[in-house]
Amino acid sequence: MAEQPAHCFNHVGVSVPDINAAIAWYQKLFGFTLIAEPAEVLPDGSHFGNLSSNICGDRYRGMKIAHMVTGDGSGFELFEFIGPAPERRADTMEYWKNGFFHIAITAPDVPAKVAEIEANGGLKRSDIWELFPGEGIHVCYCEDPFGNVIEIISHRYEQALANRA
Repeated sequence: MAEQPAHCFNHVGVSVPDINAAIAWYQKLFGFTLIAEPAEVLPDGSHFGNLSSNICGDRYRGMKIAHMVTGDGSGFELFEFIGPAPERRADTMEYWKNGFFHIAITAPDVPAKVAEIEANGGLKRSDIWELFPGEGIHVCYCEDPFGNVIEIISHRYEQALANRA
């Protein structure tokens, strides 16, 4: 029997209160490419309206959605929900709760990228630290201006973590 191929990461969806501001921010700071302009999806009986209502449930009142891609072609979806009104999490680093709590983006010069994030309305959440002492792999946790946690790491995932005990 043939072995199943490894699955590839396809995309991540991120909720923001202002989709146009988020598009501009992620383009400027990370060079993400917009591949589909923001589109409105309402619970109006249309195919995508029904699909979104089915996914989001009874409180869903509509959204704007935009599609971007990263430098390696992974998808980055942005969502601005129309209703209920968006709420920023009181604590964006609720690591004790199950679920996704950050995305990670590779940037070879972590201090420079962190400074750029701070200069553009983002937040530095942690110190810049070396993942494995003496190996030059640097990491820092930040937030975008919308409260989403972003890890900035100097090396690609497999470069940083493969063949570790």
